[in-house]
Amino acid sequence: MEFSLINTPVQKFDGDMVVVFANSEATFGDANIQQLIELNHFESKSGSTLLLNLVQGFKAKQVLVLGLGELPNNAKNYIKALTAASSILSSTKAKSTMIEQVNIEGFDENWRHRVSARVLKDAEYEIQQVGAQEQVTSLENIAIQSTQTDAQAMLQGGSIASGMKLTRHLGDLPSNICTPTYLAQTAQDLSQEFNLDCEVLDEAEMSVLGMGSLLSVSKGSIEPPKLISLSYKGDGNAKPIVLVGKGVTFDSGGISLKPGAGMDEMKYDMCGAASVLGTMRAIAEIKPKLNLTIVVPAVENMPAHNASKPGDVVTSMSGQTIEILNTDAEGRLILCDALTYVEKFNPEVVIDTATLTGAVIVALGKHHCGLMANDQDLANDLISAGQQSLDTAWQLPLDDEYDELLKSNFADMGNIGGREAGTVTAACFLARYTKDYRWAHLDIAGTAWVSGAKKGATGRPVPLLTQYILDQAK
Repeated sequence: MEFSLINTPVQKFDGDMVVVFANSEATFGDANIQQLIELNHFESKSGSTLLLNLVQGFKAKQVLVLGLGELPNNAKNYIKALTAASSILSSTKAKSTMIEQVNIEGFDENWRHRVSARVLKDAEYEIQQVGAQEQVTSLENIAIQSTQTDAQAMLQGGSIASGMKLTRHLGDLPSNICTPTYLAQTAQDLSQEFNLDCEVLDEAEMSVLGMGSLLSVSKGSIEPPKLISLSYKGDGNAKPIVLVGKGVTFDSGGISLKPGAGMDEMKYDMCGAASVLGTMRAIAEIKPKLNLTIVVPAVENMPAHNASKPGDVVTSMSGQTIEILNTDAEGRLILCDALTYVEKFNPEVVIDTATLTGAVIVALGKHHCGLMANDQDLANDLISAGQQSLDTAWQLPLDDEYDELLKSNFADMGNIGGREAGTVTAACFLARYTKDYRWAHLDIAGTAWVSGAKKGATGRPVPLLTQYILDQAK
């Protein structure tokens, strides 16, 4: 799918389809379209569609009218309309289309270019069944109406969608395919494609570094653990932004075994890892002037005769000891060693992303990522990036009172703090390992995938992370 900018009236576009927008209780600019809207009793509600054929005055064979709801046009309704359009474009087998220019309140033309390309390209993603060939979309060209000629934002949107595609594909793969070794190979493939620096540590090398916490999680699995790092250098020796992604390729809960119902979805417990790999792909395509490193601790959490048990005490790379009160609180056990390891990169800032707690779903549902940070400016920047990309995060507290819930009689800390404020106490645990740099934590357990009939990975928070990184390159 190729994108371009075009300064042509929609009536003169000589392609398969043009996409135009209509508002509730507002007259459409083209009289022929307005007459057909009235004839078909079309209500221009947000996300509504009206497909018209051979409209007088239009060179395109079809005109797709998208409802934007009431004026002024808002960003959420625009994305909802584009998503609806993608389904129509797919079903009609259109090869070329033009998207009408429309003003969105609070956002500029570059935002519209970036988001349009991202949403429409991401919408073509389909879950690939194991053994099946990837389906190729019939839509080849999308022209976005604009008076501008600078296509940088539009190209960025396409790159973000490419990163989301990788993230979704990795998340949707079954765990017997997407293992820690598979994630390592994915990083190595990206390294070769974009000339990135890649390093993969194995179990023995992590043991030498003292990563007793991370290795305590992988003990019960036949799948060997990996610690993956991948670096893009676009700004010499400048301090890098470092992203850390939780990579539990399957989480049975270990000895603290999860209930069987819905356990298949625990293949998605590596979506933090998938999201930072996807973000790296987007950044490597865009090539901004900055340095970015991603670190992925990758393990499988399984019960076995040698698996960690509740009550065990392990020593992290930092030297701090941890009483494992629940083996199903394993994500923080691998992240804490990764967060100590990243100090070697002398980071400008560190952001970890993880499907860490079910508690964040209770708190925020499926709409916002949970955000906690030891630096308010960093938190504000991430919130702003989420608002700009419409991949939003909501800040939760990180107060000392919550940290006290992690006290243990037998170690420096327990790995859980009880039922209260589970998302916050998990972040408090991680915060103990991030005192030497600016750090933020994104809990994406509610946003990384959807369940039910449309079960699948979402690609979040690739848009948020990529927008944040691009903001730092300005």
